Amino acid sequence: MKWIIYIVSAFTLLGCATTKQASVQLPGEDPQQTVAPDKNTSSAVISLLEKARDATTQGDYQRAEVLLERTVRIEPRNASLWHYLAKLRLHQARFSEAIGLAQKSNNLARSNNHLIADNWRIIAHSKYQLGDVAGAQAAQAKAKNLGNQ
Repeated sequence: MKWIIYIVSAFTLLGCATTKQASVQLPGEDPQQTVAPDKNTSSAVISLLEKARDATTQGDYQRAEVLLERTVRIEPRNASLWHYLAKLRLHQARFSEAIGLAQKSNNLARSNNHLIADNWRIIAHSKYQLGDVAGAQAAQAKAKNLGNQ
């Protein structure tokens, strides 16, 4: 089954006009399970994420790629941005790159177990597509373990 990426950006007011939320969701994923960027994500990056979402919706993955790469240049320590780029690479069947980007996101994620678990799922899927079944199973086990915490 091919994974298709859609970048879904939603602005949510939680009692404060400056609170923002953007997320990435794969078809079939529970919308409440999506990964949101760090609460300190700038409004400029949120705007780029929204444009990347629109480009993805229109099937313009090259534009989405350019926009997501721009977000990581603006906020290189934002783990969720590396995660979104990893998901895009997964969709583009650039599996080795997806693994590296997901690992980069994990290195920056600190204690965000939800984000780390989703990165391990990206790694698992990529490893499976590359023929590394044992590596895929190990990555999936890590994702499952984090999901149970």
